[in-house]
Amino acid sequence: MKILVIGATGTIGSAVADGLAARHEVVRASRRGPVRVDMADTATMDALFAEVGTVDAVVCCAASGGLTPLNALSDKEFWSGLDGKLVGQVNLVRHALVHVRDGGSVTLTSGRFAEPVPGSSLGYLVNAGLEAFVQAAATEMPRGIRLNTVSPGWVRETLLGLGLDPAAGTPVADIARVYTVAVEGAPHGRTLTVPATEPPDHQPTTSAHASTRPPNPIRSTGR
Repeated sequence: MKILVIGATGTIGSAVADGLAARHEVVRASRRGPVRVDMADTATMDALFAEVGTVDAVVCCAASGGLTPLNALSDKEFWSGLDGKLVGQVNLVRHALVHVRDGGSVTLTSGRFAEPVPGSSLGYLVNAGLEAFVQAAATEMPRGIRLNTVSPGWVRETLLGLGLDPAAGTPVADIARVYTVAVEGAPHGRTLTVPATEPPDHQPTTSAHASTRPPNPIRSTGR
């Protein structure tokens, strides 16, 4: 299969691209790489597909956002994670449809917290919105194209880089395997989750969260 991975220079995206490249042709796109796209700019999505052409699958791992206090100084600051992660991924689905082959797939990224923490309210809103969108939009996908989302938790490598307890996270390679399941045949309209455990003592400003559970931590929700 020819698979377009967006966000392929990030911690999760690079692991996803590497894992898929073992069996498939992978095109790596990112905001600053040689193949470029900005999830907040639909014109760059159209330019990306014009460059890449028809694909069998699209995987979006470029869905990040920091923890945002409810009493942020401005509305713009509070809503800063909305355009790229929620609106951007919805737009990606709409713009990708005509470029994905019959029976292909589109996989998005939501996210998961073990429990609410200060600053996580917008993340909960965005993640819940994405997962509801996937379940509902699955009824409208044409030509047998599957739509799913992967919901990772704390990423072990990210926590380690921030000086936090890496035991609270899942190795990124284990998370990447969940994306492979989504691309290679997960049931349509599902959220594949990497169950989260207890958060670390100090929350990093990242939307990538993962668990301490062993490999193959896949649960599916939705249709």
